[in-house]
Amino acid sequence: MTMSNDEIYPRSTARSGNTFRATFRGAEARGPIIDQEGREIPAESLGDRFQGFRFDFGNSSANPFGNLTREQRLARLDALAKLLDVAFVVPGTNIRYGIDGLIGLIPVIGDIITTAISLWLVREARALGAPWHVTARMLSNVALDGVVGLVPLAGDAFDVMFRANVRNVRLLRRWMDKQPR
Repeated sequence: MTMSNDEIYPRSTARSGNTFRATFRGAEARGPIIDQEGREIPAESLGDRFQGFRFDFGNSSANPFGNLTREQRLARLDALAKLLDVAFVVPGTNIRYGIDGLIGLIPVIGDIITTAISLWLVREARALGAPWHVTARMLSNVALDGVVGLVPLAGDAFDVMFRANVRNVRLLRRWMDKQPR
């Protein structure tokens, strides 16, 4: 069964503000209500419990990182970079490694996973307002780490020594320290 555009798009497309609010009441609801077993629940049986149900993504308490300050976001990125690159020490040596080096031991898939996490760090830097030249250097660090990390064994040793995520957070912190408060 296909739906027409009138059923998909709301009649008014104008939005105000940066939040999306949807209120589901009576005839405004789109489609049947289905329980976990796949059976349809009649709207009459729900009563008044779901009247005024609303999504407010802009001020949601469901997003634990929604109301963080720039310093708190940078501290979160710093903690993640340290976990990825320097969280553990090889016993009896000063060699530090992180979960990036451990996950990278899984051929190809491990390097894809750690590169994706590193790219998320770059995306967060961009969200903090980092300019193109800072994010370009961060992306080059991630690319070098990802490409060389694909080489068996030598790439894993490179992952441990290069520490792309710590470098990227250091780049971001240097740029942020130069910005007026």
